[in-house]
Amino acid sequence: MIDALFNQPNFLIANKALDAVVLREGAIANNIANLETPGYKRVDLAPSFETELARASASADPQQINSLQPSLAVDTTATASSLDGNTVHLESELMQMNQNSMTHALETQLISGMFSRMQMAITGRD
Repeated sequence: MIDALFNQPNFLIANKALDAVVLREGAIANNIANLETPGYKRVDLAPSFETELARASASADPQQINSLQPSLAVDTTATASSLDGNTVHLESELMQMNQNSMTHALETQLISGMFSRMQMAITGRD
C-alpha cells in the first residue's frame, strides 16, 4: 500500500528532477572552483537527461522513471574566452547557480506538498 504512494509518476518525476538539481549544483560548484585552472572544461548535467525525463514523464511508467539516472558531461557548447583553454565563465555559472536554486526550491515545494497531502489523507488534518 505505502509503496503505491511512492510509485506515483508525479512523485517519481519530481524526485528524479531533484536528484538532477543536486547533481548540477555540485557541477556548478566544481566549475567555479576550477575557474582559474588552465584547460579545464565546464561540466553540466548531461543534456540527454532532460529529454529522457520528458519521455519517461509522458509514458507515466514508474519503472522507466526509476531507471533514469542523471549524470554529468562536458559542456560541448562552452567556449574558451582566454588563451588557457578554460571554458568556465563566472557570470554564466552564477546565473546557472541562481536558476538551479530556484528549481531546487520548486521541486522541494512540490515534494513537500505531496507529503502534506499524504499526511492529511492519513490523519484527516494538516
